[in-house]
Amino acid sequence: MKGKKALITGAAKRIGQAIACRFAEESIDIILHYNRSGQEAEELNTRLKETGVRTWIFQADLSSQDEGEELFEKALSACGSIDYLINNASLFPDDTLINFTARGLFENISVNTLAPLFLSRKFAGQNRKGKIINLLDARITDYDSRHVSYHLSKRMLYDLTRLMAIEFAPGIMVNAVAPGLILPPPGQGPEFLDKMKYTNPLQAYGTLKEIADAVIFLLKAEFITGQIIYVDGGRHLKGCVY
Repeated sequence: MKGKKALITGAAKRIGQAIACRFAEESIDIILHYNRSGQEAEELNTRLKETGVRTWIFQADLSSQDEGEELFEKALSACGSIDYLINNASLFPDDTLINFTARGLFENISVNTLAPLFLSRKFAGQNRKGKIINLLDARITDYDSRHVSYHLSKRMLYDLTRLMAIEFAPGIMVNAVAPGLILPPPGQGPEFLDKMKYTNPLQAYGTLKEIADAVIFLLKAEFITGQIIYVDGGRHLKGCVY
């Protein structure tokens, strides 16, 4: 994998940052995307350069199709070709079936579903072999009643993962990783993870390293496409629990 080039959306924080750091361990050159987290992105960029990999950094609002497609064009122009696309950026607002709005749903679909699709089409347009990894959510198998717009948009991305795996074959493999209980939501502390351990069969919570390792596994695989790896302690097997 040394010298391969990967575009990671939403790379500045949380799962995106962990994937970027793991890629540096594999000597993968990294294109960092961010929207509002400029300081975190610059700090991560500095850290990654110290490992010896090449990095590029770009800002884009992925709710805009034009900005998303321009992001890919700028990245491609800067580094010549892109081998891996990691669709990680997402919105995660609180809403319910009772109070969600059309505008909120469309905002989630724009970032969580359509941006990965539009970027993936640009990626496929290179007409070269490559691999796409979409970040989903273990709760897509049942129902997240507290984040309905997010849930619906990730369910759509699940279907798109399978559709793109067929459409872009044989040159491009498309898979997904669906994290479970890994990080507390923004604004919550570690106690959230302890409180929610009961929601999966292993009665535990995972780590960012396990998510990044699952991504690496899929990038190294040569006979897997259209698959979802649930890194969730078995959470997806239990059905709706809250």
